[in-house]
Amino acid sequence: MSADWYPGIRAFCTHWKHAPMLQQTFETLEREFADENDACIDAAKGLVECACRVLIEELDDPVSPKKPVEADPKLGHLVGVATRLLDLGEIRDRAFADLIKQHNNLTETLRVLRNQAGTLSHGKDGFISKLSAHHRRSSMLAADAIITFLHEAYLEREPDPIRTLEPYERFEVSNALIDEYAAVRSEDNEDGLLNVSVILPGGDEVPLAIEPSRLLFGVDREAYKLVLNACREAKAAEPQDVEVA
Repeated sequence: MSADWYPGIRAFCTHWKHAPMLQQTFETLEREFADENDACIDAAKGLVECACRVLIEELDDPVSPKKPVEADPKLGHLVGVATRLLDLGEIRDRAFADLIKQHNNLTETLRVLRNQAGTLSHGKDGFISKLSAHHRRSSMLAADAIITFLHEAYLEREPDPIRTLEPYERFEVSNALIDEYAAVRSEDNEDGLLNVSVILPGGDEVPLAIEPSRLLFGVDREAYKLVLNACREAKAAEPQDVEVA
């Protein structure tokens, strides 16, 4: 079966490739769908749930949280919270608001389909026949529609750099702006820290202090390892103090 049945899911999981549980769920979905197993229906529902948790964790404001407090919230509740955090319900035209509400109905349909047909969530009669490819594709299409709807809306937002789970590369436009208008001056201090001053366009400065090891570890792991090996050699070459009895 072609992966064209879930392009939106694939796009979402590619964007969040640094989310390990999401990737594990996606791998399960791909494997079960390719093997024509009904377990892909469970995986489709699970992936929607995992995707919603990723977006809620990314977008929720800790000062005024909307994140569900239940340990196991319903799928419809998770999709609803993600929708609110993306401001998708704030539409002046009633017809479009009703259209968006249909995603809640689609979510409920996917949940019911998982409960009735998924082989992993609930034990089934061991002698019943597998579903047809059309049923499995229906679950893929439902999950893909929900995730595409949320993902495309999310991509139009500017993440908050203070609490985001996104990598540095997500801020390409902002990074380029800072690199163009800000300058950096650095010097060592007596405490072994690297004093860095970021010079703003108006001449004001933002002072920072960071250990060289932390800078290397966060920016370039290969450089960190190179410097570490050089420092180990330097330490080994130092004369050893010999205690006199």
